[in-house]
Amino acid sequence: MAEPFDTPAAYDAAIAQVRQAAAAYYGGPDLAMDDADYDALMARIAATEAGRPDWKPEDSPTEVVAAGGGVAGDVVHSEPMLSLDNVFDADTLHRWAARLERLLGRPAAGFTVEPKIDGLAIAARYEEGRLVQVATRGDGRAGEDVTGQARRAAGLPERLTEPVTIEVRGEVFMTEGDFEVANGMRTAAGEPPFAHPRSAAAGTLRAQDRTYDAPLSFLAYGVQGLGDGPHSAAMATLAALGVASTAGMPVCAGIEEILAAVEALRAGRGTLGYGIDGAVIKADQPADRDLAGSSSRAPRWGIAYKFPADTRTTRLKAIEVQVGRTGVITPVAVLEPVQISGVIVTSATLHNFDDLVRRNVRPGDTVFVRRAGDVIPEITGAKLDERPAGSVPFEPPARCPRCDGEIDRTQKRWRCTRGRACGAHEALLYYAARDSMDIEGLGGKLVDTVVAAGLVTDPADLYDLDAATLAGFERMGEVSAAKLVAAIQSSKSQPLSRVLTGLGVRMTGRSMSRRLARHFGAIDALLAATVADLQEVEGVGPERAVTIAAELAELRPVIERLAERGVNMAEPDFQPRPSAPAGSLPLPLRKEDGSPMTVVVTGSVPGLTRNEGNEAVERLGGKSSGSVSKKTDLVVVGEGAGSKADKAVELGVRVMAAEEFAALLRSV
Repeated sequence: MAEPFDTPAAYDAAIAQVRQAAAAYYGGPDLAMDDADYDALMARIAATEAGRPDWKPEDSPTEVVAAGGGVAGDVVHSEPMLSLDNVFDADTLHRWAARLERLLGRPAAGFTVEPKIDGLAIAARYEEGRLVQVATRGDGRAGEDVTGQARRAAGLPERLTEPVTIEVRGEVFMTEGDFEVANGMRTAAGEPPFAHPRSAAAGTLRAQDRTYDAPLSFLAYGVQGLGDGPHSAAMATLAALGVASTAGMPVCAGIEEILAAVEALRAGRGTLGYGIDGAVIKADQPADRDLAGSSSRAPRWGIAYKFPADTRTTRLKAIEVQVGRTGVITPVAVLEPVQISGVIVTSATLHNFDDLVRRNVRPGDTVFVRRAGDVIPEITGAKLDERPAGSVPFEPPARCPRCDGEIDRTQKRWRCTRGRACGAHEALLYYAARDSMDIEGLGGKLVDTVVAAGLVTDPADLYDLDAATLAGFERMGEVSAAKLVAAIQSSKSQPLSRVLTGLGVRMTGRSMSRRLARHFGAIDALLAATVADLQEVEGVGPERAVTIAAELAELRPVIERLAERGVNMAEPDFQPRPSAPAGSLPLPLRKEDGSPMTVVVTGSVPGLTRNEGNEAVERLGGKSSGSVSKKTDLVVVGEGAGSKADKAVELGVRVMAAEEFAALLRSV
């Protein structure tokens, strides 16, 4: 049981704290209190009111929707949008079920168990199948009109499959993929990252004048206007109408089945792709709901079973300092691997250096780690009684660890005063490398010179250099300057795959850059691709897709500047996915079903470097690989081939001479 407050002053202070936290929670974009701390404080307030009802004000947070933090608006709801009461363990859930049975005078005729998504509740009205208005829950009686922003939410279609008039209620939220992409867009726009997927969704839903459109998702948990059938049937009908809903949820006969379904949901929460903080149990039949009724803030026929935060312990091996593209300097924890909510975690955010001091963690400590919002791993503190003898606090850097420049400490997020120029040296050399844009003559010393002169901070600036300016630098005559400018300008014709390689998109390399370029064909299509679209590319799973999407969002300003300067943003070998039968494909390294052959090139191919040999495989319709296995379809063997050729023979994999491969390449 929660401990009540001893004095009216402490009770009043707790109410004020809860209201402040609720306002931040429902208004976005930041959180003022951890979810578990909020629930614990509310429990103490309720316990106090049970013993001292004379202290309780009429507008106590235990009696109003959204604890008084919901933002009311001009859109009056057709029926109040209520909150849910919470339980935190099986015993309390048993007591809730017993109380419901007493209200009904009999056992309820079935319950549904749904994921409790940590999002923003909305009501969406459809007239004759067309979405006409979306409003937030607000104070439960009226909410804000967010129709324009909500139209972007995946799962909330503009038109239904049938011309029905209904009101759909559910949660707008951000999936793990949405959150990564949104933060990439936000930081690229020069704003601090969102603190949490829930606050990110709330802020995005209310945003009016942003320069970017962050992704949102929607899941329905209720509907009005479909008749008086069971809740489970209504959700199935919604799904058939094209609305993402909780259709397919288990329908349970009694408390033991409910607990089993709750436990299954808790165990699988790490695989859902979005954050949940509990399960919602509801009476399935409308007759049971009508008979049980509701209080002023919550229905008596439903309850939220809140999950504890999935927190684990592991050893903090080291604290590293990372410098982002824009010069932001961040401490990052390096951890001994630990599994949290189904994900192996090896590093965690420490947010900023002030936060590092507040959490009081040091290398060598045994630390508590959780996935904030079930998405981002974070350290919440250390087991101080297990701190190693002789440990010392982490010493923040006095100067930028990448460029030795000054650090701006005026904000919570420290930043190198050189900004993007801080990492320009490495970025420019990688962009100019042979396997990237192949700009001959652009070496490290010259890069240092043009960066120090303030002429270049990112690859797009290279195309503004002129021979007269370069000729004025030491060891750079007119001839050398002219040759370098010509090489830079010539690189504009490189294919999109080389541009992507040169930009150094995280979790991609030369091979993946080629796959992305050949899948989408042009930069506009790639930048418009969703996380789901990216997963259609060979070798791109959910985690990589999220990272690539966030990276592209951050790189968009540089990409746009490159395009403005005439850099090619298309892939010449792009072939739209054919609608013809796969067997009709003319590419020689395709199987009969149209899928690419897996090809290993070992040894030298006449006229090609190793990387060009792999590019040629993909140009011929195949998929390049670096190792031979039973799944390999072809091994190209050239001069200097080693054990890979022997393994191909051993496994019975088809072998092709490098000369034959070169001739095949010339024939297409």
